[in-house]
Amino acid sequence: MKFTLKDYQVDAVDDVLKALERAKQIYDVEGKEVSVSLSATTGAGKTVMAAAAIEALFYGSETFNFDPDPGAVVIWFSDDPNLNDQTRFRLMEASDKLTSTDLVTIEPPFAKPRLDPGKVYFLNTQKLSKSSLLTRGHVEVDDSEVLATMTTAAQPDLQGWTIWETIANTVEAADLTVYLVIDEAHRGFSTNATRDKATLVSKLVNGHYGYPAIPIVWGISATIERFKEAMQTAHAVDSRRALPPVTVDGFRVQESGLIKDTVVLEIPAEVGNFDSVLVRRAARKLRDSTKRWERYARTQGSADVVRPLLVIQAPNTPDSDQLGRALAEVFQEFPELRENAVRHVFGDHTTQKFGTWVVDWIEPQRVQDRTVVRVLVAKDAISTGWDCPRAEVMVSFRPAKDHTHITQLLGRMVRSPLARRVPGDEKLNSVECILPFFDRTTAGSVVKFLTGQISEVAPPTKKAIIEECLLGPNPKLSEAVWKAWDAVPTQTIPQRGAAPVKRLVSLALALSSDGLHSGALAHAEREMRLVLDAARTTYPDLLKKAVNEIWTVRGQAISGRAGGSQLTYQDFVERADDRAIQVGFSDAKKAFGGDVAQSYVNHLTAGDDDDDTLRDAYVTTSALAIVPEVRAQIDREADELARNWLADYRVAIKGLSDDRQQEYADIQALATEPQERTLTRPRTRIEDYVEVLPDGQTARAPMVDRHLMSDADGMCPIGALNVWEREVVVKELSRPTSVGWYRNPPHQSVDSLGVAYRDEVGNWRSMHPDFLFFNEIDGAALPSIVDPHGHHLEDSLVKLQGLAKFAKTFGDKFHRIEAVSKLANSMRILDLKIPAVRDAILASKKPPMELYESDIAIDFDL
Repeated sequence: MKFTLKDYQVDAVDDVLKALERAKQIYDVEGKEVSVSLSATTGAGKTVMAAAAIEALFYGSETFNFDPDPGAVVIWFSDDPNLNDQTRFRLMEASDKLTSTDLVTIEPPFAKPRLDPGKVYFLNTQKLSKSSLLTRGHVEVDDSEVLATMTTAAQPDLQGWTIWETIANTVEAADLTVYLVIDEAHRGFSTNATRDKATLVSKLVNGHYGYPAIPIVWGISATIERFKEAMQTAHAVDSRRALPPVTVDGFRVQESGLIKDTVVLEIPAEVGNFDSVLVRRAARKLRDSTKRWERYARTQGSADVVRPLLVIQAPNTPDSDQLGRALAEVFQEFPELRENAVRHVFGDHTTQKFGTWVVDWIEPQRVQDRTVVRVLVAKDAISTGWDCPRAEVMVSFRPAKDHTHITQLLGRMVRSPLARRVPGDEKLNSVECILPFFDRTTAGSVVKFLTGQISEVAPPTKKAIIEECLLGPNPKLSEAVWKAWDAVPTQTIPQRGAAPVKRLVSLALALSSDGLHSGALAHAEREMRLVLDAARTTYPDLLKKAVNEIWTVRGQAISGRAGGSQLTYQDFVERADDRAIQVGFSDAKKAFGGDVAQSYVNHLTAGDDDDDTLRDAYVTTSALAIVPEVRAQIDREADELARNWLADYRVAIKGLSDDRQQEYADIQALATEPQERTLTRPRTRIEDYVEVLPDGQTARAPMVDRHLMSDADGMCPIGALNVWEREVVVKELSRPTSVGWYRNPPHQSVDSLGVAYRDEVGNWRSMHPDFLFFNEIDGAALPSIVDPHGHHLEDSLVKLQGLAKFAKTFGDKFHRIEAVSKLANSMRILDLKIPAVRDAILASKKPPMELYESDIAIDFDL
């Protein structure tokens, strides 16, 4: 893969591959058709996950320990050819093995008896209709092209097989397995379809008129329910088995930084016709965002500048004069825009006239890459299957009753332009929506809509803002508070399937490419060779046994006598050939990494090209890889060298650009255990001057001082906090020693304190305590963690235990570490700096509420 998968993507791909492998076993052994589903919120990178799974299906994967399926044929199906084109491009963009020849768009004439293995074929609904040339098997010609002795009825047949026959032949081929991917699967089945009147997709999935059913169907969508219902219907008539769905947690997507953290909604404060005023405001926001991205690119030394986009959303029946006035306002406010900067994506695909403006149509999937386009006029035709990460500002002329259409379009604008969170700058991690025809009550309902678990729309954002309060570093805090902040430790989350030697090699390559340690890869290979040389001396008997195992191929002969009822079993042993030895060496590459394994072979041969010498070198390297003691030793040494390098070059790495720092953070996370690092100072944050009350009404948010991020007056709104979180903040700020506080972002980022813990099934996860407070103790500012901890949530115990382990490791760097929970009539504290409290938490298997009610907890002094 060209892209480094996020941790949740790795988990999802692994689960999908296991499901596909299980599906093939069921089909091959039981002859039963199977369905698999992947459900992930908008912006999660479903196509990237699909690319990783398909790449493994065709070529195998060391990362996922997955063997290739040599007969795999993938049909990618959607109801939109434009969506297929976009997906085809994204698969090539994401995978380093899938080429253009592997990704075939089925177009007439398509004269193939069956589909080829190792390829993805793109098909859409229209090409299966009765009028499609693929189903009729011929093309129409002009009268002038028909021979004089023939009639137009005798048209040439350019296809020997219809597409239905081609697919059927592929399904029935014993050496092939057909995997049907239904993209945006919630659109694939008509809700009116029945068993008697199936949709085209149902015919493809379940078979019809003698054509066989597809063996394995894989549905991919943000909302998988309709797909599941259709598969369940098929299963109900005993024709298809549905495996458990693979579902990506929306919170983990948000935490990854792939999608924007904040949606800012702006509305008029009074009744009137303010659309022109607000369009000018949208243009200013576009201009401001443009300057911010240009400034950010300069500070990062990058020539690749994000060019933000303004989306003007029109009603289904647009007012062309209104749109013309809006465009005039945009260009008046942002005169640097070129005249060709405007396009539209209306459904009729023709040039439109908006007032005096003549605007050309553009395909939605091309908007992201055509950076000359800075203003896009749209209705709701781009609400599904289209993503434009650089779309950062929207002004909607939809009336208040159309809030669903607005939220659907916002759902297409939430992907982060850099596929990562911009460190510390919440302004560049946000999307802004201006609503001229909304009031605060309706806007409040949109806020709830965006921050809830709503299917088929935007993923749950952490914040939806009505009246933006842009915060920067608090000018009224002392430098002592910031120095205390700089010393706060945080933890990285280990990545699934991490290998210490591969991590070391990745680090060496990064250090070398950044000019921090020239020859780092050669250094790493040399150190690993020394470890392997020492292992040959330390474990000679184990190595000799492993070498014999590599040279040995074991088998069993089964024989039976005619007319007899007994079978005879006899084991046999053969000496391995070169091909068998190469299989063993592939295991060594998995264990040591390809670079180190091949380097050690070269070291053993020392330039001797003799076949026997080379063969012995491969056998010895392969044998070392299967000795557990050697594996453990080389892992320890690789981890130690990587830790030393990360410590030695820590300051130099902090001087690199954000994307390079992220590369090192990803490498650091490849360790098998959580790694310590320090926080980066935040740059900007967005909060809301308005809070949405439980009844949907809005009110002014309360303001407090001493937050690390504040407005120009040193104040910060706390309307986003719940009642008891506010109680904690007010109490902590009332302490005489209080000199600062920080609302910790609830996601992984360089300015968020993260605590590693294992979930109920043993996977590494990250929790983010709510608050850091700073108190002046003996003339120094010291940090404290105070975490209002909901005891009722399913994962509350494992998170509490993770915080207890963090306190055990890093407790001496904090003044206090306290978990707080609200019981019926009081708030209780677990003081995690007390060893007895930590031990009780770590040993507990009871609900956390019992811990808060026990003698190890004390009352929180309000």
